[in-house]
Amino acid sequence: MNIVSFKEKSGQPKYKQIVNSIEKAIANNVLKKGDKLPSLNIIRDTHKVSRDTVLNAFNELKNRGIIHSIVGKGYYVLNENVEVSKKIFLLFDELNSFKEDLYAAFLENLTKEVEVDIYFHHFNSSIFNKLINDNLGKYTHYIIMPANINNASFSINKLPEEKLFILDQTSNELKKYASIYQNFENDIHKGLFTALHKIRKYHKLILVFSSIKQPLGIKQGFINFCSQYNIESEILNSLKDNTPEKGDVYITLEDKDLIKVIKQIKENKLIISKDVGIISYNDTLLKEVVENGITTISTDFNYMGKRLAQMILDDERIVIENPSKLIFRKSI
Repeated sequence: MNIVSFKEKSGQPKYKQIVNSIEKAIANNVLKKGDKLPSLNIIRDTHKVSRDTVLNAFNELKNRGIIHSIVGKGYYVLNENVEVSKKIFLLFDELNSFKEDLYAAFLENLTKEVEVDIYFHHFNSSIFNKLINDNLGKYTHYIIMPANINNASFSINKLPEEKLFILDQTSNELKKYASIYQNFENDIHKGLFTALHKIRKYHKLILVFSSIKQPLGIKQGFINFCSQYNIESEILNSLKDNTPEKGDVYITLEDKDLIKVIKQIKENKLIISKDVGIISYNDTLLKEVVENGITTISTDFNYMGKRLAQMILDDERIVIENPSKLIFRKSI
């Protein structure tokens, strides 16, 4: 089956004419999902072009998710939507309510020519490395949320710099890449300073912090704030066996810890805001209504998703610090 044709005076590179020929064959139902393409060597010999020319064409179609290869067998049609111009590998650490907002805003602001495959590493370095290594060369763009993965740059550096975007948390090793990120150390310090007049009414500021999942910048920003303003403080790895006392203010980073500390406060017959204060990280609709409203320090996840989509569509190679603010409610 000869599906490739060339126009010598078209002014279009030959590899692009191969791409267009295959797209046309798919659009006209000459090729359908699962059909095998002519081999690299057959197209090379039939049309007297270099093997690299054919390979470049096939690689473009692979990156867009239109064809795929099976080792030892050849290339096959994977997707009949030839309108896809960008195919994105999106690696999240986990999916929760506020990252759902980020993801939804990202998808909403892309065009129909863009496809996104989402993966999760769940803070597991082995899964993180495997997902990246298994998908090298399969996408036009890569968006990576490295979280606290040790030596994340080892696998990330295997990806083409011009195709890579870092999301949410970055580091010195990754600062050369385009990114939209949170400045956790600065954000918590700024948020707590905004609430300083409220915090002064209490005796002790308590951060519930897990070093496995949480950005280390939050811990450092908390330490710096408490030192600078002479605030009595404590950092808890978990709330197990915790007993809230009158005059405490809790900063929770996980929703499950927020629920636990509310439960412990009630069990000890204390009153939120009057006896014990609560500040939570990352705003959600639920925190607007729980206990008449929970004060939060939060970045704008909708803006982050929208701005990331714009960076992809416009191919912006820039570094953006996403805005953050403290939202006062009745919990402090």
